Amino acid sequence: MATVDTNTELGRQIVEDAKRYVLYSWSVQDAIDPIAVERAEGRYFWDYDGNRYLDFASQLVNVSIGHSHPKLVAAIKEQAEKLATIGPPMATESRSRLGRLLAEVTPGDLSMSFFTNGGAEANENAIKLARWYTGRHKIVARYRSYHGATAGAITLTGDPRRWPAEPGLPGVVRMLDPYTYRCPAGHPDPCPVCSGGPHLEEILMYEGPDTVAAVILETVTGTNGVIVPPDGYLQSIRDTCDRHGILLITDEVMVGFGRTGRWFGVDNWNVVPDIMTVAKGINSGYVPLGAMIVREPIAEWVRSRYFAGGLTYSGHPLACATAVASIEAFQEEGIVEQAAASGEVFRSELDRLQRKHPSIGDVRGLGCFWGLELVKNRQTREPLVPFNGSGEAAKPMAAVMRRALERGLYLMTHWNVIMCCPPLTITRDELDEALDILDDALSVADEFTA
Repeated sequence: MATVDTNTELGRQIVEDAKRYVLYSWSVQDAIDPIAVERAEGRYFWDYDGNRYLDFASQLVNVSIGHSHPKLVAAIKEQAEKLATIGPPMATESRSRLGRLLAEVTPGDLSMSFFTNGGAEANENAIKLARWYTGRHKIVARYRSYHGATAGAITLTGDPRRWPAEPGLPGVVRMLDPYTYRCPAGHPDPCPVCSGGPHLEEILMYEGPDTVAAVILETVTGTNGVIVPPDGYLQSIRDTCDRHGILLITDEVMVGFGRTGRWFGVDNWNVVPDIMTVAKGINSGYVPLGAMIVREPIAEWVRSRYFAGGLTYSGHPLACATAVASIEAFQEEGIVEQAAASGEVFRSELDRLQRKHPSIGDVRGLGCFWGLELVKNRQTREPLVPFNGSGEAAKPMAAVMRRALERGLYLMTHWNVIMCCPPLTITRDELDEALDILDDALSVADEFTA
């Protein structure tokens, strides 16, 4: 009993210190009430009171391999004992092996990687390189996007998290999203926005295609709603870029490494980007790591030129060692295939929940990456929480999350969308457990429907 009381007191002290001394991201500091996490394993984590939570969000959609995977933990220990850190001008076994592995698992002729500390820095370097390579300055990005919180990446970002950082990087142009449930063009047939190329062509007509260096997009939109593009969309964007000598940059930070049931999101549509950015699932965040991966023509171009970019911790040995271990585990344990199989369960079970709960307006996703869009009324499609809703307007979704958490399910939501994105290693029993709790939590959302 004393141990339990001691743990509880320690947990309270951790939270008090966090509130006083730690600045939390995307939060009103006086409103934060974090869970003090003592340990994590597999698909679960525990607080200092001994409560267990099923991580249905993979934290920030990054712990794809699950918590405390023994192969990754062993890789960190082994690398730390041999070479804990060294500068980026050196060559290390883990960095070189990871570069080779990425060239093997990525599609097409993506062949050279620049390593960063995360996804935002990967996107920063991608747009810099695109501008150098093309000699052009404009970047086309979508409105329902998130590309990171650094100066350039937050400018690329379309969602309202961009607003406090404005004015941002010059030369960023917006395009609309293939959001078929709420199509901004009214979804005529054929729809210029949802088919991709025609909408981009119109923007290029206004901007001048010879001024545009690149189009950057999340292959499947992440926090802004888990928006899966219609078949043909990505290929149409690829073809339009090729016609005008524009680079295609796909941000695979959230969907790369098996999240959609394929190694990379682009693999669902057999499209090869000119530059791919990755992070999160590359090593499940065990040590911070991201990468910008480029196709062979760009790699060949940059080999004989000065690359004006660098980071003190680029290709950190510990980070690269965990990524090597993670990719090997994915291959040995069939984790991508497991995510694809879980996707079929998600598809049938979430459709069942939609038939049961009037609050579910739309279900969409792939693999272990799904979104439930909640509405007040299915006919009008009025969102349960309005776009950028907060405070009183956001209470319905907060009530849903609270019910789930009380029953041990940790959810990630964004406005009126519940994101279902557990570790790719989730078992069928764990998935059934999560869906049972989600079923109960959705009954709270139903109370707000008309």
